[in-house]
Amino acid sequence: MSKVKAALFGLAFGDALGAPTEFMRYEEIIQRYGARGPRDLPPRGLVTDDTQMTLAVAGGLLSALERPPLTADSLEPRLRGRFLHWWASDENDRAPGNTCLAACAALNEGQPWWKATVRGSKGCGANMRVAPMGLAPGLTDDERAGAAQLQAALTHGHPTGLAASELSALAVRWLLDGLPIAELPAALRARCESQREVYRMDWLGDDLWRRPLVDTPAQFIATGWDECLSVLTGLEDQVRYVGPDTDPCIAGGAGWVAEEALATALYCLLLFPDSPLDALARGAASSGDSDSIASLAGGMAGAVHGEDAWPSDWYERIEYRNDLNRYAAAWS
Repeated sequence: MSKVKAALFGLAFGDALGAPTEFMRYEEIIQRYGARGPRDLPPRGLVTDDTQMTLAVAGGLLSALERPPLTADSLEPRLRGRFLHWWASDENDRAPGNTCLAACAALNEGQPWWKATVRGSKGCGANMRVAPMGLAPGLTDDERAGAAQLQAALTHGHPTGLAASELSALAVRWLLDGLPIAELPAALRARCESQREVYRMDWLGDDLWRRPLVDTPAQFIATGWDECLSVLTGLEDQVRYVGPDTDPCIAGGAGWVAEEALATALYCLLLFPDSPLDALARGAASSGDSDSIASLAGGMAGAVHGEDAWPSDWYERIEYRNDLNRYAAAWS
């Protein structure tokens, strides 16, 4: 059984389940779907820009890996090309985020990415699409971290978007490699502390960090790691205090920003470590950015439980299944 396939499809399944609930109040979601949220994929599971952009990242990464080593110079133009293909596509009609649209418009004008990026944005568009950086085998930790941050930086220039993207990619990788779910929050917090002043100059260059009131690259990136550490601290306690029948956004945040999307998705996984479908449904039944929360939760749950995590017929009903299968086959 391929855990890579389960993770890729899991993020798409979460996206499809969370899409109809994204702009609904929590009370409306529960009234329509029940206390634990939506559990049935429609006959045709339509996804959002979360999955579309994940596929764009996967395509750029796979192309770059055909000619190693993986570097910023080899990855950036491939990501740019696929982001712009998505941006101009007729299928880019799934309520995409304003940050991604604005940054892609600037990229399309030929601006270098560090000028095109929206420097103040740490929206979850930075990490909703980063799973391929965790799924691709054979990367060093530095390559994985640098590539995760770079793909975020093309559109989201805030340090918290960079740090949350690295954490989201590493979470998938570590779970694939066998890290128990219960140990993941502590591992992510340790990463926040160990990387607090590590600015990846070889991936991000010497321009992104420069802004008013920031004196050094280390000071710039520390803000991101500190914000991620803050939202991850005490997350295990929230499993007991908030519980499985309450809006998960109470525990980790609404998920519109990158660090909260990761925290709330992880919280759903902690609630149901042995029931991936429950974790997925809980993420979809949330008052915040439901599709992104459920998508991140689905990617992590699939990385743990493998293909049997999801109903077998869902694999045939999800949109973009041919693309998902292609990347799963490449990295399994």
